[in-house]
Amino acid sequence: MAVRKIKPVTPGQRHKIISAFDNITSAVPEKSLLRPLKKSGGRNGNGKRTMRYIGGGHKKMYRVIDFLREKDGMPATVKTVEYDPNRSSRSRLLFMQTGRRDTLSHLTVCRLGKK
Repeated sequence: MAVRKIKPVTPGQRHKIISAFDNITSAVPEKSLLRPLKKSGGRNGNGKRTMRYIGGGHKKMYRVIDFLREKDGMPATVKTVEYDPNRSSRSRLLFMQTGRRDTLSHLTVCRLGKK
């Protein structure tokens, strides 16, 4: 995963390095593997605000990732490499021969179309 150094326009950006998005092959994530990410906004069950400074922000969706590798050993093809806002690594979309779609964390170097 390549990194990009930011031009220091402000003092806070002086040594800032972010990851580049050149290896992402899909702009839209797989809809069948998305779940809503529920947020409380700092409110409890009664709707009363119990925590300050929590709330607002853009709605996010959680990407379901197969951490247990339930279908490990089954032949699959890597279709896309997707951005995952919930973790620092990318995720790869796999198409199994059974027709099932699965997402794994993209930790190793893996090419598109690789089985």
